[in-house]
Amino acid sequence: MYDYIMVRYGDLTLKGKNQRTFRYTLNNQLSKKLSALDVTIEYQHDLIYIKLKDTDADDVIKVLNTVSGLSSYSKVLKCDYDLDVIAQKSLEIIRLETKGVLTTFKLDTKRADKRIPHTSQELTQILSKKILTQIDNLKVDVHNPSLTLKVEVRRDGTYIYLNRIKGMGGFPVSIGGKGLVLLSGGIDSPVSAYLAMKKGLEVDCIHFESTPMTSIESAQKVVDLTEVLAKFAPDSQITLHLVPFYKLHEKLLLHIPEYYMITIMRRMMYRIASEIAIKHNCGVLISGDSIGQVASQTIESMSTIQDATKLLVIRPLSIFDKNDIVNIAEEIGTLNISNRPFSDCCTIYVPKNPIIKPTIRTARHFEQTFPYEPLVEEAVQNTLSVMLNNKEHLDIQSKGLTVSECLK
Repeated sequence: MYDYIMVRYGDLTLKGKNQRTFRYTLNNQLSKKLSALDVTIEYQHDLIYIKLKDTDADDVIKVLNTVSGLSSYSKVLKCDYDLDVIAQKSLEIIRLETKGVLTTFKLDTKRADKRIPHTSQELTQILSKKILTQIDNLKVDVHNPSLTLKVEVRRDGTYIYLNRIKGMGGFPVSIGGKGLVLLSGGIDSPVSAYLAMKKGLEVDCIHFESTPMTSIESAQKVVDLTEVLAKFAPDSQITLHLVPFYKLHEKLLLHIPEYYMITIMRRMMYRIASEIAIKHNCGVLISGDSIGQVASQTIESMSTIQDATKLLVIRPLSIFDKNDIVNIAEEIGTLNISNRPFSDCCTIYVPKNPIIKPTIRTARHFEQTFPYEPLVEEAVQNTLSVMLNNKEHLDIQSKGLTVSECLK
């Protein structure tokens, strides 16, 4: 029934002289993502129109839901400026929506083209009469209607639709640079990656795996999470860097007191991640930390851990409640994967009484008890990088006991 999707830009419309760059980046990404569908894209200054041809509107919307920088979109019917035709098309939409059930109704008309002889208010009055005389199951309610029909009269045609579907918002991916996400198998870090992309950052992911100390299933979780996140990337693919952390992990268990274990372990991860980030042109590290959620996420812990890197560290979830994080994880499709019962190297040996207010001075003291630098460098050199997408699944858990065996 619908023949177009009307797409509205998001926050990028607030940009000044950079708006052209933002719009160009977003339009290119949208064209790539829709290239597999039989549609035509018409770009205008303030809107994008997607002509559906033989494509189902819901298939287009599934793609739009993965593109950051879009404020909202609507399924629309387009027609010429003819009041009788507009009324008839409006009736088609109303009948489809109400299915004959009594409904409260409001008509919202916008005259975007001032060459039209009628004002918006006049159009509302004329069209309302034409609609109400031809259908019995409508009752006007301008304050709290169950159905609001929107009619926008523009220079190129008249667009009729019912609602606005909320888009991701934010900025197009890559416009803000590139970051490296410290991706565990938990709920938080994938959401952090999603929010970073939503704000315009292109991302790589890095995971510290300790197979066979940890199970291959824990590494598979991270592969699967990256594949889900890839649908939000411009080319629907993300590079995952898998760091062999086993040797360094063993040394930490031997030399570091239990209560400082997580603090020192995360400092080592930040050191390794920093080198990988620089190697792959990532200007920022992205963490899933949420203030106070666990011992390693107190202000003191985060400050002590961050001391191990000179790179900027951003924490998109720092002030989020857990319920809000879980809701986003469910929305983007990562929650069920994160809830699989397989632990990573940060959770497999959780201390009974981890320190919640570590200091940089004490952390540095414990690190001097063994030569960690060669182990950090070895981990960097042996890191395996794999490009993942959301269409071809990579199965590693059925191929071996360690990640290196699986990816040979």
